[in-house]
Amino acid sequence: FKPPRHDADELAGVVPVDFRKGYDVHEVLARLVDDSDFADFKQLYGPATVCGQARIEGHPVAFIGNNGPIDVDGAAKAGQFIQLMCQSGTPIVYLQNITGYMVGTDAERRGIVKHGSKMIQAVANATVPQITIHIGASFGAGNYGMCGRAFDPRFLFAWPNNRVAVMGGEQAAKVMSIVAQEGARKRGDKPDAAALRRGSERLVDQFDRESTALYITSRVWDDGIIDPRDTRRVLAFCLRICREAGMSELHPTTFGVARL
Repeated sequence: FKPPRHDADELAGVVPVDFRKGYDVHEVLARLVDDSDFADFKQLYGPATVCGQARIEGHPVAFIGNNGPIDVDGAAKAGQFIQLMCQSGTPIVYLQNITGYMVGTDAERRGIVKHGSKMIQAVANATVPQITIHIGASFGAGNYGMCGRAFDPRFLFAWPNNRVAVMGGEQAAKVMSIVAQEGARKRGDKPDAAALRRGSERLVDQFDRESTALYITSRVWDDGIIDPRDTRRVLAFCLRICREAGMSELHPTTFGVARL
C-alpha cells in the first residue's frame, strides 16, 4: 500500500475548533487513506454527507463524514450506502463532526423525519464492524445518525477538539430563556432581563464545561482521546482487530462445571 500523499501532521489544523466554521471532510480523508485515493459515493447528491470507499494500510474501508447538517438527501444517501457496505462486508468508519439533522419547514415537508429515521435504522442494523471518530462537534440526533456510543460501535475515539452535547450551549441558553420568558408572561409577571442573562451565562458555562473531550472521556463515554496525527495508525490497528475477530471461530465449553 502507498501512504497518503498529504502530510498527516496537517490534521492538527484541518478541522476548526469553532464548529460553526465550515471545512471539507475530504481534507481529512486525503490525510488518512492509502495514496489519498477516495472513491465518493453519489458525490453530487446530498453533498453535505460524504460517503465513499478507500483503503487504510491495504484494508478496504468505507467512510461517512459531514460537511454540515444531515439533510434529506444526505440521510437517504447514507442509509443506502450503509446497506451496500453490509452487502459487501466492508467496515464503516464514521468521521463525526455533526451539529444535527436539518430543521425547518422545508426539511419537514421533504421528509427529514422519515429519511433520518431510515438512516438511523441502517446504522442500528448494520452487520459490519463500525468505528466512530469524533473529529469535531457531536450534537443532538446527529450523534445517533453518525453511530454514537448508544449504537455500540466496535471502537469510538475522540480528537481533543471534540464536543458532545444535546445542543450547543448558546442554543440551549436561548431555548431556556424563551421558556422562562413565556412562563413569566403566563404568570402575569414581567421577565427579569438581568436574571435571564445570568441564567444564560451559567447554562453556557455548564454546557461548555461538560461537553469537552476531557469531560466525556473521563466518564468512559468513548475509548479515549487520540492525537489527530495518529488517526490513520489507530484506524489501521482497529481494522486489523476487526478482521481477526471475524476470522476467529468460537469454541464454547462442553465440559460443564467441575473442580480440577
